[in-house]
Amino acid sequence: MEFNDEFFGKVKKKTNVDKETIVDLAKRLNESNMKDENVLKGIIRDLSKITGKSVSIEKEQKIIDIIKKDKVPKNVDKFF
Repeated sequence: MEFNDEFFGKVKKKTNVDKETIVDLAKRLNESNMKDENVLKGIIRDLSKITGKSVSIEKEQKIIDIIKKDKVPKNVDKFF
C-alpha cells in the first residue's frame, strides 16, 4: 500500500500528527519485534503522547492482544 500526501493530510487533520512523525514511527515499528509485549507497550505509550490521547491499561492490553494475535486490519487507510 502506498500512502500519498492526501492520506497524510487527512491523518494530520484528524490527529495533528505530521507526516515526518508518522514515517519515523513506521521505521521504528519496522525495526521492532511486534510480538514483544514491552516493545508494544512502549509504542502504544509513545502514540498516546504523540496524539494527546490517553490509553487505559485495559485498552493497552487489548491492543497488545490484537497485535500479537495478528488481528490488526490490513486496510488502515479506511480509518481516515
